[in-house]
Amino acid sequence: MTWIKTIFLKDGGERLKEAFRWRSKMPREYGTTPIPSLAVLASPENGGGITDSHSLIPEALYHAFSTHATLMGEDLPLNRKQHEMIATVVSVANSCFY
Repeated sequence: MTWIKTIFLKDGGERLKEAFRWRSKMPREYGTTPIPSLAVLASPENGGGITDSHSLIPEALYHAFSTHATLMGEDLPLNRKQHEMIATVVSVANSCFY
């Protein structure tokens, strides 16, 4: 659960709902395994995901989700391992330690 103010999906209006629809277009590897004891708190309806912390700016969230889903689409020629290798090289080049 995020510790900053979030807007619940049910209260967010059409633009926020449209942004979160892009989440369903992410590659299946980006799915999460729910933790039963946190099911209620961690649900999208209750602001439980890290991306929910961006719910105050639905326009930015829409662009972030739609760009990521498009660039990581399963119909593109790169596979998940190649995506991860590119991300690792970029992180090293940017001196990112995580």
